Amino acid sequence: MSKPMSPGLPSWLHVHPDIASALVAGEPIVALESAVITHGLPRPVNFELARSMEVEIVSAGARPATVALLDGQVRFGLSREELERLALETDVCKVSRRDLGVASAKSQTGGTTVAATMYVSHAAGAQVMATGGIGGVHRGGTGDVSADLIELTHTPVAVVCSGAKSILDLPRTLEWLETAGVPVIGWKTDEFPAFFSRGSGLPVSTRADMAAEVAAILRSHWGMGLGSGALICIPCPENISVSIEIVENAMTQAESEAQASGITGKNLTPFLLSRLADLTGGATLQANLALLRNNARVAAAIAQAMI
Repeated sequence: MSKPMSPGLPSWLHVHPDIASALVAGEPIVALESAVITHGLPRPVNFELARSMEVEIVSAGARPATVALLDGQVRFGLSREELERLALETDVCKVSRRDLGVASAKSQTGGTTVAATMYVSHAAGAQVMATGGIGGVHRGGTGDVSADLIELTHTPVAVVCSGAKSILDLPRTLEWLETAGVPVIGWKTDEFPAFFSRGSGLPVSTRADMAAEVAAILRSHWGMGLGSGALICIPCPENISVSIEIVENAMTQAESEAQASGITGKNLTPFLLSRLADLTGGATLQANLALLRNNARVAAAIAQAMI
């Protein structure tokens, strides 16, 4: 059973007892978003992935804290049983920052996006979170900009990811981040990763080859009062990555199908990711699973370096 960590934290925040103890002790903690569990991966692969990400973090010497809503309670850290329920339950919503209050008032269960996870993590006092790919600027002239980008402008949490999802407009997403003053740190790379693919041909704002380097950048950034978040971008593991040409060809067909079916808004990303997996014979799904585990492991090293 979860409970608020202490009277000093918001009453709406329910922290798993093990995570509460770790926070008090100053142990390294990695927050995990859960929309990828509820809306980004098929069942039961999603539960297996969620557990393996937590195992990767523990093996690397940090504590995993999966963020989600259960029956309207905002949770920072879940038990195995709670994680399984979240992964396998079908009546779940996708919760961004905008939806936190609504979902809580309606006693809903849901997975948190990067934006909502950043907000909850900051409220709990955690500085590092891991995910697969962030949301960004969508392709075409829709004007659709993910709330993840907005959250990165004003919430000081480091988001460890593999760039933005490759279904997005990556050049415009990077331009948006530059305008907003969000550092984009390449982990052992000078290129912005393209999610399933290792590189996009686009430059990051700086490179870091060790967790201590990342920690030094984050301390300096936040120490100057620059209150934005930061991206630490890790290429998909080379042995499982998918060529950008294969992804783009599949993406063209998936976008055409989405348009023909009138799929838009919050339903678009899950549809495109699912179709990409189908059209690539499961290659993008396997890449997604591998990069999620790898990102969790690196996030744990960064969290340790921040202590």
